[in-house]
Amino acid sequence: MVFTHDAEIALESAVALINTAPVRTPRSGEGPGPLPAGDADALTTIQDLDVFIDQQRFTGARTHNVAELRSVRQLRAQLREIWTAPEEEAVRLTNLLLANARALPQLVKHDQWDWHLHATTAQAPLALRMGTEAAMALVDVIRGKELDRLRCCAASDCSAAVLDLSRNRSRRFCGTGNCANRTHVAAYRRRKTDQGL
Repeated sequence: MVFTHDAEIALESAVALINTAPVRTPRSGEGPGPLPAGDADALTTIQDLDVFIDQQRFTGARTHNVAELRSVRQLRAQLREIWTAPEEEAVRLTNLLLANARALPQLVKHDQWDWHLHATTAQAPLALRMGTEAAMALVDVIRGKELDRLRCCAASDCSAAVLDLSRNRSRRFCGTGNCANRTHVAAYRRRKTDQGL
């Protein structure tokens, strides 16, 4: 394991939040019709946020209003910026998330989770709680000199966030669609064309 269990969960939730934004750029020749997964914003309504929060198993107070949705969408943009930032900027932005929440780390145990860190109260606004959990995990990433584990999908038409927790640092593609398969098929077809087959 690269990071503690709760840090990995927080990082995976951060990736999931970042990737609720559109991640693909249209390919030439794509016409109208339903958008493939990852092409549409998956966080546009309060109901979308409810589903996301349930999937990610966030606990604590909720207001279920547009302001809460807007603040989580703003957090999404902040996390995206951290994900692709050089170290000094990632540190500055992570510290800003912690400062905005007036973070006060403490060990807690609740629901199915064993002892882990929370740096806000359960009554703090949702976006502050989510941002603080991500920031606490990012602290581990930065201190461990592991920022290279935070990257963007290697597919030319995708900008989804990727968290590489593999031992050999080999994860290149996101899980939002079939980017790895599309890229490998395209490379195979290019090789066959180059070989005249």
